[in-house]
Amino acid sequence: MGGYVLRRILSTVPVMAVVALFVFSLLYIAPGDPAAIIAGDQATPADIERIRQSLGLERPFLVQFGDWVWRILHGDLGTSIFTSLPVTNLIAQRIEPTVSLMVVTLILSIGVAVPLGVAAAWKAGSLVDRLVMAFAVFGFSVPVFVIAYLLAYVFALELDWLPVQGYTPIARGFWPWLQNLILPSIALGAVYIALIARMTRATMLEVLQQDYIKTARAKGIGQGGILFIHALKNAAVPIVTVIGLGIAALIGGAVVTESVFVIPGLGRLTVDSILRRDYPVIQGLVLLFSFAYVLVNLCIDLIYTLLDPRIRY
Repeated sequence: MGGYVLRRILSTVPVMAVVALFVFSLLYIAPGDPAAIIAGDQATPADIERIRQSLGLERPFLVQFGDWVWRILHGDLGTSIFTSLPVTNLIAQRIEPTVSLMVVTLILSIGVAVPLGVAAAWKAGSLVDRLVMAFAVFGFSVPVFVIAYLLAYVFALELDWLPVQGYTPIARGFWPWLQNLILPSIALGAVYIALIARMTRATMLEVLQQDYIKTARAKGIGQGGILFIHALKNAAVPIVTVIGLGIAALIGGAVVTESVFVIPGLGRLTVDSILRRDYPVIQGLVLLFSFAYVLVNLCIDLIYTLLDPRIRY
């Protein structure tokens, strides 16, 4: 067990090294002079030169990359060109809304999708199954921003049940905090729920045909015990895999969702930084999102060992 965990942790090091190289290369992937792109169309040659010196663009690429990695290892993601504030400070100011949105969306999605998938597999071919699959198709087909605007129009503008935009810190109370996250979480989680529900149904259908399920039924075990103890436990590995892979969709969808509901999180910061061509902030955010995704996949790999001990070896 310990050896497996150590191998999985060490395997993330080269992955993050490649990610760091790609993120740093964002300045050079864009066509033209990076300093001129950052400075904008109205910049003078003096402004362009000042930016070039502040970013160290006159030095060799590998020297710049090594210095950038060294600063990252010491917790320095650079300084915003637009605000002149450290990137770490900007991220710290915006991270709570995004983490809150992701956590609520995950809880909502898993709590709704897994029971839906189990019910669809249990009632395969019935009306329940067809309704679940229709919802899954709808969740995959409709873009996040369309669902977001529809929810905001119906539940915020027409019915006035929930706030239409903004974010309330959890320090000001649990219910005000949750109110601002209900609609964004439903909009962001729609495609995630559809993905998990379809995978749960497909995996459960396969497991329910196994001989040990028939044996459990012959022993008189109730339907609930068969579905949620015997079948779901053995179907958990593919479901957990989809949950981990779906984190990437949540990260991308958070950018759109935060823009629609005016949530001052990392998604909004990403959009603002791209519009301002604030490359140090963009690099810091992409690196943070990439690290979060790698960390989630590492956790998923470790969860595998709890669900199926054979994976340890």
